[in-house]
Amino acid sequence: MRETEKLTGMVIKVSPVGEMDKRLVILTRERGKITAFARGARRPGNPFMAVSRPFAFGQFSLYAGRDSYTLQSAEISNYFDELAADMECTCYGSYFLEFADYYSRENMEGTGLLKLLYQSVRALLKPALNNQMVLRIFELKAMVLNGEYTERPPRQVSDSANYAWEYVIGSPIEHLYTFTLTEPVLIEFSRCVEINKKRYVDREFHSLEILKTMMGSKVLK
Repeated sequence: MRETEKLTGMVIKVSPVGEMDKRLVILTRERGKITAFARGARRPGNPFMAVSRPFAFGQFSLYAGRDSYTLQSAEISNYFDELAADMECTCYGSYFLEFADYYSRENMEGTGLLKLLYQSVRALLKPALNNQMVLRIFELKAMVLNGEYTERPPRQVSDSANYAWEYVIGSPIEHLYTFTLTEPVLIEFSRCVEINKKRYVDREFHSLEILKTMMGSKVLK
């Protein structure tokens, strides 16, 4: 009997396979990004229906194959069901998943990026936090984790924006979303993050385009 491997992670992408199966991309703490197949997950009543959806976070028991895994069972600790009740938060969260997919790698320890993704999705559900601020903090910290960033803002900014930049770079992920920014400072901060993205990220994100269309000028000041 094949030995199972238990990995902690979040489902970041789901696609149909065949008539009844699903292909999952899971960002895991232990092995970075992996591909896993959930057999029968599209069949009504199948126990994999609930666990094989984006944002599902928990412990996954899997059989390892040559190039992918097969899902045996899962203990999900957070489905982030609250996102479904807020279309704006869902769009932001979907962008986070796509950005994490871009930066994550297979067979590389993924603790930092997984923790950032989890904390950032949680932050979207906090009414006191501005979603665009959460987005910009997430983007900058993801670039920091990947070693692609400038230590100081790439343009002249106020002391407050400079402090926010240094705080995001140097703070533990658990403490990232413990402050707020005024609208003028957020605009400064956002523009600096965007400059870094154009410098280091060579990809367009479909979910971000949807978010821009839905939110208009409220996104990417």
